[in-house]
Amino acid sequence: MMNEIEKYLDKLFPNPKCELNYANDYELLIAIVLSAQSTDKRVNSVTPIIFSKYPNLSDLMKARLADLEEIIYPVGSYHKKASYIKEIARILVNDYNGVVPTDRDKLSAFPGVGRKTINVFLSELYNEPAIAVDTHVERVSKRLGLASTNDDVLKIERKLMKKFKKDTWGRRHLQMVLFGRYYCKAKKPMCNDCELVSICKEKKKNFD
Repeated sequence: MMNEIEKYLDKLFPNPKCELNYANDYELLIAIVLSAQSTDKRVNSVTPIIFSKYPNLSDLMKARLADLEEIIYPVGSYHKKASYIKEIARILVNDYNGVVPTDRDKLSAFPGVGRKTINVFLSELYNEPAIAVDTHVERVSKRLGLASTNDDVLKIERKLMKKFKKDTWGRRHLQMVLFGRYYCKAKKPMCNDCELVSICKEKKKNFD
């Protein structure tokens, strides 16, 4: 089964890429934080505005909260996220000379930064083997039987780490995100054209 899944993912996404736009480490971190419960498309619509209006961390940490909230309103949870990115900028300036740390414990101390965010950040920027379980990865994993229906994101992550070879974790994570985003969608999944429908735990009839 795993061989079938991997072959199909490779067929659909031979060169998977993160779809968040960023120019440096802190832009990536902030983009990932903004992407929580949102879409990369929405995040990419607001980050150019943020980083144009506040071209460095010092400017960003001094931004008026109301101004940031207005900019990031489209991504949702804008009150919390505006506070998060202001505080992230402050911590980076005051404690890390503007460089995002790579230590997981240090990263987890940043507001709005959890395990998924850290996994995406380290995998994308430093090619560290990691599997980040977002809503797409969770949905695909459960539909394909790679995880159980009641598994939480940490349990799913651990199961996927066992099923995929470590040196492919980053690649498989991106492929599963893209597969869930464009094919195995939450609503109206493209089951008729899917080569994995035979092993899917939820056939198309469940979505009609």
